Amino acid sequence: MSSFVFDRRPTPLSEEYIKAMQLPDKLPFTKMEGLGNDYVYVWFEDLDSPLTDPCPLAARIADRNYGVGGDGMILIGRSKTADFRMRMFNVDGTEGEMCGNATRCVGKYVYDHGLTDKKSFTLETFGGTRVLDLNVRNGKVDTVRVNMGKPHLHPSELPMDVPGDSFINKEIVVDGQTYLGTAVSMGNPHFVVNLGEHGGVGRLDFAEFGPKFEHHKFFPRRVNTEFIEVLSRDRVRMRVWERGSDETLACGTGASASLVACALNGWTERSAVVELRGGELLIEWADNDIVYMTGPAREVFSGEFNVRG
Repeated sequence: MSSFVFDRRPTPLSEEYIKAMQLPDKLPFTKMEGLGNDYVYVWFEDLDSPLTDPCPLAARIADRNYGVGGDGMILIGRSKTADFRMRMFNVDGTEGEMCGNATRCVGKYVYDHGLTDKKSFTLETFGGTRVLDLNVRNGKVDTVRVNMGKPHLHPSELPMDVPGDSFINKEIVVDGQTYLGTAVSMGNPHFVVNLGEHGGVGRLDFAEFGPKFEHHKFFPRRVNTEFIEVLSRDRVRMRVWERGSDETLACGTGASASLVACALNGWTERSAVVELRGGELLIEWADNDIVYMTGPAREVFSGEFNVRG
């Protein structure tokens, strides 16, 4: 007998949780998006205490039917080692290491909200410290160029349970079919699959295949999967399945990983435009091994979230 859950309403935040986290009745937030990759941004001066467990809050506030709605939640606060710090949470409440689109939005948030007057500053993430350069137009941030750091190719750095020092254009079997993929860490795990010989990115059934890559036995902590189609030496089309969030309209770290994979395999130059469903990013893999990402950030609206709602 098949099961059917009629009531899909999320579990409310408990009074014990609200008190332990010292959450206000009305939590100020700002909804922002980078190429359609949308998160709920919340400022906390201290991102560790008393906010010791933000996961339930993230799942509740990012719910698209009963919360503010988004691909997840981004917490912004002060840092002891950089100018600012961010923590990112997926829509299912799990915490991730890094989000490239979110870093651009954080840059816009702290500048436009008067938290800094610097047009270049550092941002601490679980995936490493990033340098953000802001392009300001009419007093507001328009685009942001982010130093995404160096890519890492050793399987242990994703992690990925395979032998060898790298996994570049090697076989992976998913649902009985063999694909060629390249593993790249940009502070978080990515697996780039070129679908040029499989009919292109438009032919893939994401709802079916995305989870099978994400939960493949090669990846003990799951993986973000980029499905790409090389259009020219300086242009790549990409769709992304993000662990914990399903398909999203854009992924900055994923676009960075895709450019690295393309350059490693000789499909493109070391600088290319990556087309995503939400728009375009310029990705550059410089001679010093640093990957740079340039793209827009936009504030959608601000409000207050009823934590007891």
